[in-house]
Amino acid sequence: MPLAVTPGEPAGIGPDLVLRQALNSHPGPWFVIADPALLASRADRLGLAVTLREIQSPDELTDHTPGILPVLPVALRQPCKPGVLNPANAAYVLQTLDVAIDLALANRVALVTGPVHKGVINEGGIPFTGHTEYLEQKAGVDQVVMMLATEGLRVALVTTHLPLSAVPKAITADKLKRVTAVLHASLIQDFGCPTPHILVTGLNPHAGESGHLGREEIDIIEPALDELRALGWQLEGPLPADTLFQPHYLNRADAVLAMYHDQGLPVLKYKGFGAAVNITLGLPFIRTSVDHGTALDLAGTGQASDGSLAVALTTAFDMANHRSQHTHA
Repeated sequence: MPLAVTPGEPAGIGPDLVLRQALNSHPGPWFVIADPALLASRADRLGLAVTLREIQSPDELTDHTPGILPVLPVALRQPCKPGVLNPANAAYVLQTLDVAIDLALANRVALVTGPVHKGVINEGGIPFTGHTEYLEQKAGVDQVVMMLATEGLRVALVTTHLPLSAVPKAITADKLKRVTAVLHASLIQDFGCPTPHILVTGLNPHAGESGHLGREEIDIIEPALDELRALGWQLEGPLPADTLFQPHYLNRADAVLAMYHDQGLPVLKYKGFGAAVNITLGLPFIRTSVDHGTALDLAGTGQASDGSLAVALTTAFDMANHRSQHTHA
């Protein structure tokens, strides 16, 4: 299955990273959904010898040839300068994503996304909270899960882009069971873990300290995990988040499930920033993404690292391979 890549914000480093990856070898075919003129201009600015080949369908692809980048064209709304945001191009960003989603829903591609700028999309008059929520809505699924991964560590989240004050009310037994079920199924189907072992954090310091620092662990998290353990699932927790991220626990686990964004992701990004991947679980198609933002100050300079995009591409190919093997097993 080929990969469809959306570079994201045109004024950011997404186009730069895609062009640099086009020079490298990859295990299968992939193409980019973008404005060919934007990519040609950025390649010229960066001095990258990449040949752009316009396509109309992923069916035209056979394999990846280093130095040749297939492009399914979508036109910018207005010309773009590196590092300069333009709300007029917000619709362009979402159009590239919509084209990719349609192909993915038709089971024709796996999806890899570059960084978007949430603020400028909203300034363009389009309500947008992030890729994960947008994909969930477009795919029409009940529950997706955001997971970041780097070598030796996978961290999934029960809640994603919420104010910290809204997190406790968002963690219900039903949501926790649905998120855990998506994570458990994906570890089997997409990552080759036949009997997943998942570590689950508590919400409060010291996992509530037996109720003295909060009762969410006693009233919500523990009962929900007990229900799932009754199915034979290997779930360990709720564990204090400040002591969970150490070899004593991680060496026997396939993933960590954290309660909120800034509980689990700082550790993951400290361990693997620039070599990590953002994965959306629970969609009817594979989606990976870079673990960083648009880095407007680096756009067009040649100084941005393409390490995370390389991992996102490799992970998408690996997940597609695992999913194919699982489906035909």
